[in-house]
Amino acid sequence: MFAPSSRSNVEPFHVMEVLGAAAERQRTHGDAIFLCAGQPSTPAPRAVRDAAVTALEGEVLGYTEATGILPLREAIAAHHRDWYGVEVSPADVVVMTGSSGAFSTLFLAAFEPGDTVAMTRPGYPAYRNTLAALGCEVLELDCGPETRYQPTLAMLEALPEPPKGLIVASPANPTGTVIDPEELAAIARWCEQVGCLLVSDEIYHGVTYGRPVASAWQTSRASVVVGSVSKYFSMTGWRLGWVIVPEWLRRPMEVLTQNLNICPPAITQYAALAAFGSEARAELEGHVARYAVNRDLLLRRLPELGLGSFAPPDGAFYAWCDISHLTEDSVQWCQDVLAATGVALTPGVDFDTARGHQWMRLSFAGGTEEIGEALDRLDASGLLRA
Repeated sequence: MFAPSSRSNVEPFHVMEVLGAAAERQRTHGDAIFLCAGQPSTPAPRAVRDAAVTALEGEVLGYTEATGILPLREAIAAHHRDWYGVEVSPADVVVMTGSSGAFSTLFLAAFEPGDTVAMTRPGYPAYRNTLAALGCEVLELDCGPETRYQPTLAMLEALPEPPKGLIVASPANPTGTVIDPEELAAIARWCEQVGCLLVSDEIYHGVTYGRPVASAWQTSRASVVVGSVSKYFSMTGWRLGWVIVPEWLRRPMEVLTQNLNICPPAITQYAALAAFGSEARAELEGHVARYAVNRDLLLRRLPELGLGSFAPPDGAFYAWCDISHLTEDSVQWCQDVLAATGVALTPGVDFDTARGHQWMRLSFAGGTEEIGEALDRLDASGLLRA
């Protein structure tokens, strides 16, 4: 008798199911507006696309080193030195198949089945679901508006015992909130002192709106920093991420990725070299300027539409909105919105196992006119009126 393993019995990633429903709406009606996916609506920078063409014509594009080609690891190390003033060597960098591949490999390398790993609630569901599939115990830290939906040192010190690991994200998904640099430094020091591995998800760095952000390695080289070309660099489907790891994790990460992935995608590695250049940077800063305009539009329009309670979007491109006055079933409500308006939103159950049925996430990474049209449709639908 065949049956799937118990490890596979995890929650679905609901946003992917919403994407499928929105794609069907687009096929049948041609009017879908995708505010569900956490991805830029723009292609990779021109310099990256040109570099990909050059690589196609001039490189073999076979297997590379498991940890990534040296020029790319050098570029990533230089990027962190330039942005944060921290000394990072290419040997500290492990290039992975997206940050998703980085998290899976890191969790395998760093944690044993039964280890407790803490994360915020609300928080990115793939942390929780991947850890659960690997047999780890997930400790959800209830983070609300009083802490800007972020963990604090006081919260960690109040735990009966330190967890084996702690995952923080700043800017965060789904809230877009940022940990103050002083608080992140205090958390990093505490983690190092008590033997808790701090995993700092920094894939939204570069997409911020005036609030300062810090890197965990500015305080503790015992922590792990996760980066990606997906968000700021507008390269989600290219599947390239990286981790900056302490020395004890380098070899385990290398050996595991040799077996799990062999190497990151070769063409993406060669193309991504251009993502760190000045030509791409100018284009990418233009995207961030557009996100800021979209953010201002939402800050003005959402309260007018009756959605006045949401997390402060300090960074990333999300509005995490309280819809408890409208529904107790965010999944059904988002389905109703899609059916009535063609606007695809993400139900909060993906991100919050306790109160997600009363929340939804809206991505404002698209075009400003498109977001304005979506808000107009939502207003006209009557679904935002209790």
